[in-house]
Amino acid sequence: MHFELEAILSFSGELNKAGEQILETINEANLDILKRGVPRGVDGGATVIDHDIDGSTLKIKIVSDRYVRAHDAVIRLKKKFSEDMGKKYKIGVRDVKIKSYTIRLNLDREPKDKIEVPYVKKLDVEGKKCTVLLEELTEEQLSKNFVDRIINRIKEKIDAQYYQGKEELWNLIWYSGRKDILWDKDPTEEMAKRGWIKQGPTKGKWFYRPQAAKILRCMEEIAYKEVLEPLEFQEVIESFMVPFDVWQDTGHMEGVPNEVYYVCEPITRDPYEWEELIDHIKISKDVPQEKLRELVTPPKFGICYAQCPLIYWSLKNQTIAEDSLPVLLYDRSVPSARYESGGRHGIERVDEFHRIEPVYIGTKEQLLELKDKLIERYTYVFEEILQLEWRIAKVAPFYMQQAGTDSEDEEEVLGTIDFEAYMPYRGGREDSKWLEFQNLSVFRKYTKAFNIKSQKEELYSGCSGIGLERWTAAFLAQKGIQPDKWPERFKEICGDLPKGLNLL
Repeated sequence: MHFELEAILSFSGELNKAGEQILETINEANLDILKRGVPRGVDGGATVIDHDIDGSTLKIKIVSDRYVRAHDAVIRLKKKFSEDMGKKYKIGVRDVKIKSYTIRLNLDREPKDKIEVPYVKKLDVEGKKCTVLLEELTEEQLSKNFVDRIINRIKEKIDAQYYQGKEELWNLIWYSGRKDILWDKDPTEEMAKRGWIKQGPTKGKWFYRPQAAKILRCMEEIAYKEVLEPLEFQEVIESFMVPFDVWQDTGHMEGVPNEVYYVCEPITRDPYEWEELIDHIKISKDVPQEKLRELVTPPKFGICYAQCPLIYWSLKNQTIAEDSLPVLLYDRSVPSARYESGGRHGIERVDEFHRIEPVYIGTKEQLLELKDKLIERYTYVFEEILQLEWRIAKVAPFYMQQAGTDSEDEEEVLGTIDFEAYMPYRGGREDSKWLEFQNLSVFRKYTKAFNIKSQKEELYSGCSGIGLERWTAAFLAQKGIQPDKWPERFKEICGDLPKGLNLL
């Protein structure tokens, strides 16, 4: 990497009489503080190659390499100038502005398409050589590491161009073998015909009438009795609204912001301020959107995307006692919301769904042991109770790739596995898309992101979302919606379905 930076330092007083001191400070910095961080025996670091005094401002030009990046160097210089000028002239640096910043770097691979990134005025790529021009960056943006994040974002966007979907990162681990398939109809359509479910009042939502609700609750009971209770998970109850800073820590905010449902708050609760809106509603029988926007804040929260982020947040900056490890928690109180747009289908791909989210935190050895136990319990449920045709695959979720994953040397033991069910109504086994109806993850990033520690060892974390709609869709797609044809063990647990409603 090569960096060229032109900056303007604004002082609290005139600099015309301080030329010698400024030159002395620059020479000292070039030999000392701008070389700190360079490996011994290596010729590198940052250097001020030009400067110009104009009243109370000092213009400087810095060139540097990867060992001391120019944006870090200018912050070091600000501190040294304030110290040296304060002693002799009683003035300091008030402000630092970046007039121009050129960065040259080598890429791992050539971009397929044009790249655009905020704060970048110009970006040129020739082969794997990239030149980035930044302008008008503030001192605050420098200190908050904007530059390194801009560089990382450029690389991430190029990597994303090579990402062709989860299938690229899919490896089969286990297959149940073929099972007898009782029918090949879409369970959502059939339940809707019988009045078991009704399309929700907004897109991607469903109203579950008594028969369908009973099946979902049976799935919930099976998950609790056969998976969570035997492994001694403890229940928690959380909020369904998640602030942005929590999703920043988990990576969801930069990984899937296009799928989040956002939440606004009223600016005031004073009825007088809302009176005009209410008048419009009463008269027009419609909600005036522009007027409403004036009365609510920009969103600072979103509706639950997954329950795990708030569970991790609840343990932020905590040290967990050894006798509490592994931590085994789950939430089943909060529905999840994800904007699926054109990807919606039936009850298995919806904007609002219900699930249980087990979350676990422990040492690497504890979680790998737990992973095996979870797979064992899931296998029992899917084989003996639901009697599904299903398989297990190693995958890499897109948002985890974007937000940073664990190192490659741990790839075989960490990461995410999907449980997928054959859906007969979609076509043949070999040429149709199977349904991901369960997953299981173990990784290290969240304990780091939330600074969750133990008394002795480094902690890992993981989650395994149990989607009630997904379990139901997989089961009904293979077993049909005639209860007398369901597996005996499932019928014993579920019992008779309610009569439901007779609608004329």
